[in-house]
Amino acid sequence: MSEKKAAPHGWLILDKPRGLGSTQAVSAVRRVLRQGGHAKTKVGHGGTLDPLAEGVLPIALGEATKLAGRMLDSDKIYAFAIQFGEQTDTLDTEGEIVERSDRRPPMAAIAGVLDHFTGPIEQVPPAYSAVKIDGKRAYDRARAGEAVEMKTRAVTIHSLELAGGREDAELRSAFATTAGRPDPYDPQAPLELAYSVTLVAHVSKGTYIRSLARDIAHALGTVGHVTYLRRIKAGPFLEQQAISLDKLEEIAKGAPIENLLLPLEAGLDDIPVLPLDPDSAQAVRQGRVLSELPPVQAEWADGLHLATLHDVPVALMELSGGTAKVVRGFNIPDVAE
Repeated sequence: MSEKKAAPHGWLILDKPRGLGSTQAVSAVRRVLRQGGHAKTKVGHGGTLDPLAEGVLPIALGEATKLAGRMLDSDKIYAFAIQFGEQTDTLDTEGEIVERSDRRPPMAAIAGVLDHFTGPIEQVPPAYSAVKIDGKRAYDRARAGEAVEMKTRAVTIHSLELAGGREDAELRSAFATTAGRPDPYDPQAPLELAYSVTLVAHVSKGTYIRSLARDIAHALGTVGHVTYLRRIKAGPFLEQQAISLDKLEEIAKGAPIENLLLPLEAGLDDIPVLPLDPDSAQAVRQGRVLSELPPVQAEWADGLHLATLHDVPVALMELSGGTAKVVRGFNIPDVAE
């Protein structure tokens, strides 16, 4: 019987296809690791993507699962399409149509309204969402036919732009010249009406793109729903780093996972490194406070740091006043020791 390969620690960035749930993606990773001969490995994901959605899904392996919570709190970037004229109960293509409108907004009006949805905003999550109401998921209540009342939440839209080759300035200028019309939907007006539009949004945690699409449509005097949703960035991870399911399957056939695995610290690109000597690393692994940092390190700015030994992550540590306390330890073997 062949010897088991060591359990990996780090990130696999999946390009999740439409129709696959995030939990199913995690199961697929567990299976390929098992079939590829790896020792039992903890696996988790860094932010749910609905089955309808596609794109960047960070999968944490081993000690990187301790950082999954940080990934959930990170900003995301999405490309999404709104189809105007119909609103569904799920606010996407999977639901039943609950409202229709014959109005189609001018492209110039779409460009003009985006600023109103940029910055701190309030939004109501979809009834079909994973938000818990009295301990039960909202989508379970909605599917059971219950009337679901969702509470408004505060989110931040860092940027919201038209996708594609159009120039915002040109469209905003067109909107400014037509804003005085008594009815911007006047069929005699020389305006290009949109049956759908694709936008790119950089958003904070907790933002629902389906709700954003609904509210944009309402602000334009019509209704709409999401027909396409792709996550193109999650925290520090980009779609260029994402691998297909076919590529993932190569691990099951014995391909080295190192060719696809990003290191644990790839999820901490905004956190400075605190190099340790072997004695300090041993103390940190025992959970002890480092109270006598070398002068150079003691002068570093207070805040969260990644403590390493021979470039291997040892712990996340909080520096304050020249001392360092362990926030989260990592149990990763150091081959140099």
